[in-house]
Amino acid sequence: MNDKVFIFDLDGVIVDTAKYHYLAWRNLANELGFEFTEEQNEQLKGVSRVRSLEILLSIGKIELSEPKKQELLKEKNEEYLEYVDKMTSDEILPGITNLLNFLEESNIKFALGSASKNAPLILKKVGLFEKFTAIVDGNDVSKAKPDPEVFIIAAKKLNKKSQECIVIEDALAGIQAANTAGMTSVAIGDEKILHEADFILADTNKLTIDFVKKLIE
Repeated sequence: MNDKVFIFDLDGVIVDTAKYHYLAWRNLANELGFEFTEEQNEQLKGVSRVRSLEILLSIGKIELSEPKKQELLKEKNEEYLEYVDKMTSDEILPGITNLLNFLEESNIKFALGSASKNAPLILKKVGLFEKFTAIVDGNDVSKAKPDPEVFIIAAKKLNKKSQECIVIEDALAGIQAANTAGMTSVAIGDEKILHEADFILADTNKLTIDFVKKLIE
């Protein structure tokens, strides 16, 4: 009898909304009079919106008042949501729909554990909202990854102990959070960066049914 459950991160695992964050931050930088590259954008991965703005401003060597910062944060989020609003099921990453269907058919529960406050909206846009047993997003947590809070809440919602949870993540902070929680960690992405994970896969295509069967055995 399988007692394992899965907890998925959203961005870079289910969908790739990172590109929309990048476009919104880049436009903001241009508006402030400087360039912001994809390479620099790596510094914002898995980081809160407020901290992301601080990093962006330090790259542009710009100092702003608190009210101005709040205004820019709102502007960035509104632009990001305009991109999200146009999302469809075409944006689900390769292999994910198959995998979720397999888990569903096998009666294996799965939850979402994401720092994004927009996670429920994004899942609705791509038609996956109904599939998840539980959704834990940025509105449910007070501590960001690498703190394990998001995954611990997800495990509680699934009524499972940490050692029964398998976390799928694409960011080092997320892998560290899963490891701290005592969960099995599966990383999607660059082996050099994500070497702390229990398993590392190059991309979501490698999240095959066979791989998942081995994990749950």
